[in-house]
Formats: sequence, structure tokens, C-alpha cells
Amino acid sequence: APAPPPARHLFSDPAEVEALRGNLLAWYDRCKRDLPWRALAATEPDANKRGYAVWVSEIMLQQTQVATVIDYYNRWMQKWPTLQALAQASLEEVNELWAGLGYYSRGKRLQEAARKVVSELAGQMPRTAEDLQKLLPGVGRYTAGAIASISYGQATGVVDGNVIRVLCRLRCIGADSSSPSVIDRLWDMANVLVDRSRPGDFNQALMELGATVCVPKAPLCGECPVKQHCQAWHRKLFGKPPPVPDVEDCGVGDCPLCPPATEPWDSSLGVTNFPRKAAKKPPRTMRTATCVLERRGCHGAPEYLIVQRPSSGLLAGLWEFPSLPLAQDLQEKKEREELADHLQAWMGQPVAAKGLHFIGEVIHIFSHIHQTYVVYSLHLDGDVTLNPALSPSRWVTEKEFHASAVSTAMKKV
Repeated sequence: APAPPPARHLFSDPAEVEALRGNLLAWYDRCKRDLPWRALAATEPDANKRGYAVWVSEIMLQQTQVATVIDYYNRWMQKWPTLQALAQASLEEVNELWAGLGYYSRGKRLQEAARKVVSELAGQMPRTAEDLQKLLPGVGRYTAGAIASISYGQATGVVDGNVIRVLCRLRCIGADSSSPSVIDRLWDMANVLVDRSRPGDFNQALMELGATVCVPKAPLCGECPVKQHCQAWHRKLFGKPPPVPDVEDCGVGDCPLCPPATEPWDSSLGVTNFPRKAAKKPPRTMRTATCVLERRGCHGAPEYLIVQRPSSGLLAGLWEFPSLPLAQDLQEKKEREELADHLQAWMGQPVAAKGLHFIGEVIHIFSHIHQTYVVYSLHLDGDVTLNPALSPSRWVTEKEFHASAVSTAMKKV
């Protein structure tokens, strides 16, 4: 069995825990950002609406910066102020509003879960983290804890990227912070720390600290309300006191939370020695040929063909210009020929490869894919009958294109 972590890594002193809670909450009351979902959570008397408002914000904030989310959140809540309203919306409407926010499956799962609440749960949000995670698709342990603590006052902790960073620095946790065993320890710590009388505020304070003060690079330690509880800060400030065993030495090399012996403390990094993560896999590279088909519309304005992507996988259900994944290192002539064959299947008539006009390349970085779009254009003179057996398609004006559920990548194209 692995050795248990020494007490120095845990929050085992009740007096310290109480002091940390008080300092953090006092700082949050003074310094918290004014965010629309916080205002709703604090003022909405209807518990169901309160839970929905927090739920939407937490799903949008997954993998996305607060500054980006605010406008999307305000538009969403104006369009669908209740989960009953969201349940009645179409996936097309959801995708259109979500366009540009990224990770599009989030919006789809949110709507699916809203429909389940209406159809199977009598329109009532679950009130505990356990039930939220069990009953709502797309709601994981963190999201469930956030909704339950902020909306319903359940004294349960949360662990997201910001909380991981704060806790790892507070307790000099240098083992791989993405490993399941370390994540379990961090959840244990979060549940010990959470303030029983103000759990939602405490969890938001911990996340706010990580987002604004205890940031990944150049943290503002001088402004930190809990620095006196931070082992990484003390170590940076005072170095290694000789009479006290170093945190690297605790457990005589067997401590499951210490940095590996091959990666000792780097004094030049200070508190940013923590957290440590396993090396990320490099994103895979992909090349895709994309053709902007243009025709003259009935009112003289140009129209462009867009087609719908499959209902699962990357950018599921979104619209795009006709596109075709390419093998790497394909010659331009071969690219044109393959794209021409692809377009011919759509239009049911021959497409000359030499008629495709090369425009340039667009690079778009997804979280796990480095995508290059090789962009061509083709002007059509007559009307074209599209193959109804293929994916849904339609002709749109430029204005209609930007109002459609298209990805940021396609807007670049």
C-alpha cells in the first residue's frame, strides 16, 4: 500500500482551517469581481432558477475565460431565462448562440439535460451534488459541487484548475496534479476546508483566488490573503531551515504528494514550482481542404453553400463550407483532385479540379488538434441541385452565414 501523506501536506489543524476560511472570505467580500451569474445566484429567490443560472455559467466557464463568457451568458439568459425555455429550444438555436464559444458539445449536453429535468424530474433541479452528478448528463463532480454549494448551500468542496493550483501551493504538493490519486487527495482537502456557513462563497473565493492572485505565472503573493498558510510562499521567503526536515524529504522518499526526486525544488521558480503536471501530449496535426462555393442569389447578392457536420464528434452539428480531410504531405494537384471529387458528390455534376481557385491556408488550434484549412473558392454560374441523400445543406448570404451556427475556424476561412 502507498505510504500515507504526512500531516504537513494536509489541513489537520482546526485553528488554521478556521483562520484560512476567515481570511479568504474577508478578501472575497472586498475584492470579488462583479459577474452576472453571481448577481443572479445572490438575488434570485426561486431556487430552481438560481440553480439553472449557476449551472449555465459553470458549463460555459469550462475551458473558457471569464471575459469571453460574460456576453454569451447574458445573451443566453435573456433568450432562455429558465430551463423550461431552454428545453423548448432547438439544437440549431443553441448552436447558433454558442458559436464562437468553443467545445460545442457543452451546449448540446446542457440542452439535453434541461429536457431531462423537464420531462423526467418534473422541472425541478436536483438539490445535492450527488443527485446533480447522477441525474444530469454532462454534469461532473466539479460542476455538481459548484451548483450545490452556490445555489443550495450544500457544504461540499470543489476542485477545478484554479483550486488545484491554490491547494498545491498551500501544501507544497509536487506530485503529478493530474493523477487520480492526487486529485482524490485534493478533493479531500477541499471538503475539509469548505466553510460550513458560506460554502458557495468559500468555493467561489478559492476559485477567484486562483484566477486573479494565485495565477500560473508571476503570482501576486504580496496580495494573497492566505499567504501565511502557504508552504510554498514560506519556502520561497525563508529557504530551507536546517533544523526542520525539508518537504522533499518527508516520508523518506515515499511520500505520494512530494515532487519526484528527479525534479527537486527550483529556487528560481519559487511558488511556481507547484503544481506539477505530466507532460502534455502534443496536438495532432490535420489538414483539411475547404471550398467556398459561391453563386449569385436571386437578389443579386452572393450566396455561399454551407453543409452540416455529423451529430457527433468534433464541432458536432455545426455548419461549415464543404470540407474534406487530407492525408499529410499531399501534393497540391492531388488535393485539388480529391476536393473536386468531393464537391462532385455534393452537386451531382463534374467539377474541374483546375477550376478551383487556391486562396490560402488558415490555421486554427483546437485543444488537441493543430488544424490547417487549405482554402479554395469556386464560382458557379448556373443553379445547382444538391444531393438530398447527403448531409443537410443550404445557401446563405454573408450576413446569414455569420448568424448561423458556424465555428470560429469557418469564420476565419
